[in-house]
Amino acid sequence: MKQDYVYFFLQRSFDIVFAILFIIVFSPIYIFSAIKIWSYDKHSPIYTQARVGRAKKEFKFYKFRSMVVNADEILFKDKELYEKMRSGNNKVEKDPRVTPYGRFIRKYSIDEFPQMLNVLLGDMSVIGPRALRPDEFALYENKSQENARKLEIMTSVRPGITGYWQVGGRSNIDFDTRMDMDCFYANKKSILFDVQIAFKTPYAMIKGEGAY
Repeated sequence: MKQDYVYFFLQRSFDIVFAILFIIVFSPIYIFSAIKIWSYDKHSPIYTQARVGRAKKEFKFYKFRSMVVNADEILFKDKELYEKMRSGNNKVEKDPRVTPYGRFIRKYSIDEFPQMLNVLLGDMSVIGPRALRPDEFALYENKSQENARKLEIMTSVRPGITGYWQVGGRSNIDFDTRMDMDCFYANKKSILFDVQIAFKTPYAMIKGEGAY
């Protein structure tokens, strides 16, 4: 549809300009966080992980590392921890793998800042559905045809750094409701709705509700 092309063009134009300005303005926070994380254990401050993007294409997802180096290894070896994560919207309150500074940057969403590189690369948008890991994508998709349909809708747009779910309560919202919210966003494709989410995001970041 022509309307969709206009939406994606305007969204992409906004993404590029916003990401460049954001990186410039918040460069002191990028530098401080990188040094702070590196000084904790002398390992890379950047964490990368595979995520599922638009048209189900996988991409390398960047974040400031908020956990110990072998966090993924610990998760997949610890069945109890993995089940807690799955039942808790992929978050575990008081997760033992999270570092002290990691708790701070998670609370205020600073760990998401490196995703601006994903925005510049075209893997993500500033605003969109939450990007899923390949394992949780497959797990959810295989549960039912309805779930598969929802994922088709979600992956019709680029995933976002912030979005309808993030400004609505984040981890306080259960996984199925989050998926419904992301589907609603993907179906809407509205620049006005994007603007509304953008204005709500700073307050959600400062409040830190549902972030752990």
